[in-house]
Amino acid sequence: MKLLLLTLGLLGLGVAGIAIKLWAKKDGKFAGTCASQNPMLNKDGENCGFCGKTPEEYATCSEPQHN
Repeated sequence: MKLLLLTLGLLGLGVAGIAIKLWAKKDGKFAGTCASQNPMLNKDGENCGFCGKTPEEYATCSEPQHN
């Protein structure tokens, strides 16, 4: 029973932390970049799912999420 309560408490803290982050951020959006920019995650060189650019074109990408 103690383990269940501890697990639920930690999950609740995690959800509360995410909710606070969303509340504190401007427009409630997560900042970040596409995972396709990361060479460890994009070993096949696939295009970005957000803007459609190839990994070589990220230097000239004007999307604020990629900068």
